[in-house]
Amino acid sequence: MSIVQTYLIQFKDNPVNWALLFILLYLLRCFTLSSPSKFGSPKHPTVQVFKNYRPVDLLPFTGENGSPIFMAVNGSVYDVTQGQSFYGPGGPYANFAGHDASRGLAKNSFDKEMMVDPYGPIDKLEDLAADEWESLREWENLFKSKYLLVGKLVENNTK
Repeated sequence: MSIVQTYLIQFKDNPVNWALLFILLYLLRCFTLSSPSKFGSPKHPTVQVFKNYRPVDLLPFTGENGSPIFMAVNGSVYDVTQGQSFYGPGGPYANFAGHDASRGLAKNSFDKEMMVDPYGPIDKLEDLAADEWESLREWENLFKSKYLLVGKLVENNTK
């Protein structure tokens, strides 16, 4: 008896071998029939170059029409797009999107009255109390740990 015949007899007599054969055939079928489009084509994340942003430059970055969402906090500009449910249209902090949110965050007020005119000078926050500065630092640390830093906030008359 040849070795092939011996294997066929052992294969035929043992039900575990049948189960293993079916599993192997199933896996082969899955791998050979799956197409790359089933999983979608891989996308490279959008690259944001670190640069200077004037307050007026931030205005389009509100999440409207699929745009990214940028916010300035204490002189730094963050891409908060991944927090769209908070900062995007309809979110509880949506009025901060595309603006310098420093004063509102420092005062823990999310009202539109906290927003500084984006066409005017940057708010120097000189009238903040010590506890408001502490609040702003806590928010800033949260943004640093959670969101991508994409730039620095500079005066409107700067390039």
